[in-house]
Amino acid sequence: MAFLNRFKSLLSGGKRLDVKARFSLLREAISGTMSKFYMAKDRQTGKIVGLKILDAEKTAFLESRFKGLNKPCEGEIALGMKHPNLVETFEHGLTTEGNQYLVMEFLEGPGMNSLLVARHKVLDVRRVIYIRQTAEALAAVHDAGFIHRDICPRNLILTSRDGKHLKLTDFGLSVPATAEFMRPGNRTGTPNYMAPELARRQKTDLRLDVFAFGVTTYEMCTFELPWPSGDTGMAAMTHNQPPTDIREHCPKIHPELAKALHACIEPNPKERCPSVAEFLKRIRNVRQFEMKVK
Repeated sequence: MAFLNRFKSLLSGGKRLDVKARFSLLREAISGTMSKFYMAKDRQTGKIVGLKILDAEKTAFLESRFKGLNKPCEGEIALGMKHPNLVETFEHGLTTEGNQYLVMEFLEGPGMNSLLVARHKVLDVRRVIYIRQTAEALAAVHDAGFIHRDICPRNLILTSRDGKHLKLTDFGLSVPATAEFMRPGNRTGTPNYMAPELARRQKTDLRLDVFAFGVTTYEMCTFELPWPSGDTGMAAMTHNQPPTDIREHCPKIHPELAKALHACIEPNPKERCPSVAEFLKRIRNVRQFEMKVK
């Protein structure tokens, strides 16, 4: 609790936000493990926005893993991210209740995880487009000097119901891509998409995002995961084994996409596709195609 109080004091430099005075909370859109997300109306501007309020204790516990490293908070990282395929953040700060908050654009569409569960037909015509948009979003994060650390379908949201555009969200686990933040030991992320080196608390780098992107892309193509799924960190302990060949699930997949995708989920980081920019080069000739899943 002492650390929590010190953590709050570090964030209390500016004027605190009175949430109920500033916003009309229209509905709770998402309740995550470390935050709550609302569709809200800004009383000052009349604009519909997304309002993310972080749990103070859980956030402080996460930040304590980086004690002494001067890690930027989620709001600082998100505010600096500018790309058509990244969710736009407008402001961040501390509420009168002592919680960090972010005000961002509200995305009208469903998450990729919902599309996968429903096996939505929009994937039949826009699958490759979504793959490219995700890769371009992640490349922008890496170009900005950060590791996202939680690439998964849940954090890919369509901007509208018509499903034409996709954005990457949630920088809650993101860290600078510098040596002190890539040391062994910090295992955070979503188990089913976690790189073997991260699961085993080894040294990491940008390639852990490439791996998670590869697993996400594999699932977007097949509605399946390359390895057995699970809800705990133990699920990721199998990710050092050869994955199920994607062609077993969808024999008609474009061969260049299949090859590039498998390079992303190579268990050995040294043999893995080195970047999502390189992945984009490898699929530059791939267009939308029939994807009949077994």
